[in-house]
Amino acid sequence: MRRTLRNHLLHRHKSISKKVIDLALPVILSNLSRVLMNLADVAMVGRLGAVALAATGMGSMLVWVLLSFAISLRTATQTVASRRLGQKKFTECGTALHNGYLLAAVYGIPVSVAGFFFADKLVPLFISDPNIVRLCVDYTSIAFLSVLFSTIGFVFQGFFTGIERTRIHMKVTITANILNVYLNAGLIYGREGIRAGLATSGFGDFSWLASLWSWFPFPPLGVRGAALATVIASGWLMIHYGLYLWAPVIRKRFGVFSLKVDKVMLRRQIALAWPQGSQEMIVMVGFAIFYKIAGMIGVVELAATEVVFTILQASFMPAAGIGQACATLVGKHLGEKDPHRAEVSIVESVRWSLWIMGSLGMLFITIPHLILPLFTEDPQVIAVGTMGLRLAGLVQFADAVGMTLWFALSGAGNTRFPAAVETGIVWLFFLPASYLTGVVWGLGFIGPWFSLSAYLLLFALAMAWKILQGDWKTIDV
Repeated sequence: MRRTLRNHLLHRHKSISKKVIDLALPVILSNLSRVLMNLADVAMVGRLGAVALAATGMGSMLVWVLLSFAISLRTATQTVASRRLGQKKFTECGTALHNGYLLAAVYGIPVSVAGFFFADKLVPLFISDPNIVRLCVDYTSIAFLSVLFSTIGFVFQGFFTGIERTRIHMKVTITANILNVYLNAGLIYGREGIRAGLATSGFGDFSWLASLWSWFPFPPLGVRGAALATVIASGWLMIHYGLYLWAPVIRKRFGVFSLKVDKVMLRRQIALAWPQGSQEMIVMVGFAIFYKIAGMIGVVELAATEVVFTILQASFMPAAGIGQACATLVGKHLGEKDPHRAEVSIVESVRWSLWIMGSLGMLFITIPHLILPLFTEDPQVIAVGTMGLRLAGLVQFADAVGMTLWFALSGAGNTRFPAAVETGIVWLFFLPASYLTGVVWGLGFIGPWFSLSAYLLLFALAMAWKILQGDWKTIDV
């Protein structure tokens, strides 16, 4: 196995490499649009001050703690759909989608409702500053309503990626993210606030653009406006995905409107989703605690953590697009009983991820002082965030390998090993090390970020070891 992989690494397989990037490019573009819109969100909220930035950062993290389980529904739907695609069982790809609907409703409805009503009980568990708590509750109580829409969106994403229709993501996601930014501007600052801001911009008087927001009153809602924009955009994303099911090539070939639920396949999807969903939630709780540790060090450190994590999505999301393409190809080729091509797909995917994340990592190392001012004007946040961004840039290569191989194992049907490994690293190493270095030993912001770097390296090594074992080739889905 090691000799085979060495040969793959030294010799590029052009046709499979092209297939990887053809599938991944639309997902990368959609992910980049999401990143750019998230960056715009942070930049808009950042103008409200460090307290508002810290509140929305923690609020977004708490929403993602619960939304993270939906990633496993995407994986389960994609894994089964791609395997059935390789087996030429096309209507069963549609059945995987129907099962995903059911799981999304069972999970998303109670979570959205509970999050809306109990945000004021949840937020104080992670934040002690009363000013941040108040704004964070305002944000999260509304943002939790987007969980149901986003969960169904993840199921759609798994289905369309599994059947190799990734261009749909690009169209849906870019549209939803443009809508999100448009609504963010109107609902955060209000119609008059936009007009005043455009009139006094550093690039001239652009107040004429304010007419785009003239058809509705658009009251200035601050962080609540950012949350409301997220809910509306998530709802549209779900609807837009649904419209593509009416395309004849999808409707007829995959039987997407038969509404059939296969109990055997449903159990398989649950078996795939449960380990990864549990992992994602537990890991995201860990990152919420990481935010809490940053907040214990200081408000500036918490705000810097939010800014740096948002910027890092610029490198994570493109690699996630490569990873999703890799998962589809691995599942499809295993369905075709061709593990050799599945193996080559993994190597070519890792190669692309290294190029993309490595290139962005070099920018984080060399010009963080030019990147950070785009998202905050606070000189203290910029100074602290520079250290974190440079450290993250140093481990981009390891993260590229770890993330891509995580997707590869998921596409093959192994969600348990990555779940166990990442959960163990986060809770037994990353969080204790972050607390000890940052709070107990007094190293401040730099301690937790060194711990994060070590965590990413350990995870990449574990994923590489598991791929080299080769037992993922024989998993039945």
